[in-house]
Amino acid sequence: MLSDTPPTDLWLERSRLDGMMLGAVSYGGFFILTIQAAAALIQWPRHGGKMADHRLALLAYVLITFVLGTIGFAANAKYTQMIWIDLRDAPGGPVALIENEMAYPINLVAISCYFVMEWFMQALLLHRCCVIWNWARYVIIPISTIYIVMITMSILVLIQSSAGAIWYNINVQLAYLCIEMGLSVIYTVLVTNRLLVMRGLMRQVMQEHEHSSIYDTSILMVIESTMLYSVCAIIFIVSFALHSNVTNLCFLSISHVQGITQLLIIVRVARGQAITCELSTPVTAMSTYIASSGTALDALEGIDIERVARSEQDSVQLHFVDANGTEVCVA
Repeated sequence: MLSDTPPTDLWLERSRLDGMMLGAVSYGGFFILTIQAAAALIQWPRHGGKMADHRLALLAYVLITFVLGTIGFAANAKYTQMIWIDLRDAPGGPVALIENEMAYPINLVAISCYFVMEWFMQALLLHRCCVIWNWARYVIIPISTIYIVMITMSILVLIQSSAGAIWYNINVQLAYLCIEMGLSVIYTVLVTNRLLVMRGLMRQVMQEHEHSSIYDTSILMVIESTMLYSVCAIIFIVSFALHSNVTNLCFLSISHVQGITQLLIIVRVARGQAITCELSTPVTAMSTYIASSGTALDALEGIDIERVARSEQDSVQLHFVDANGTEVCVA
């Protein structure tokens, strides 16, 4: 039977439905990794000095982002039901409901939850970057400014959305997406550069290239965790700028993908597993300490490498945790 619906409208409906299914798949992965991360953090020793300092904070992060992601996904699932079942006889049909989705409060709830979720995820990146750069002002001030601008943009998007604006016509949203993506890229560049520099210092001091694999592992974790989200974000930004329906394929899952990249690191390092790299003794020690904070960047907190580059002293202090859980200092 031939449909009277224009092909462009059919593509809009299909993209929205397919996007919801992709969102369900990504949420499933996000849910599983949340359980694994929470279990790994709960099982981690509550005592042990610096190793256990970040356990509760990361556990709170995991639970908060999960609750926000779950509310957002539930709201999107409910509106999908409204489009084709509850409100299918509304004027304009499913197409009008998809195009004017911001006119319904349930979508504002979903977007608000995902925005706040993004704030927490970017705050974690910001904290990692500040830690690895030893809270240097020339790094903290610019990246914190970008973070504040990102939050401001998201609030402006919510204000325009609450007024019933068409999603594709909210230009501030495009600026927000670019800033958020830029913040992730800047974070990756800063962290990778810092680790590469410290790897060079390690080779100069230790005279053993095997120990530098600690930094190689951390660099791989940072880059690999960024790649997946970056690909989705670029597709989303380009399609949004072109007002393409491809946006619908990414829109309902991009926050889950970013959450997955964060949880992937937390789970693997908490279990003492490096990503795409075989564990040697130094890497195991590194991963053990990373697990205390659950992030690849907290490796620096675990290793706590400080270049004491003074005229009278040219050395590097290395603090790591051995297999028995004892902190060892290599001067």
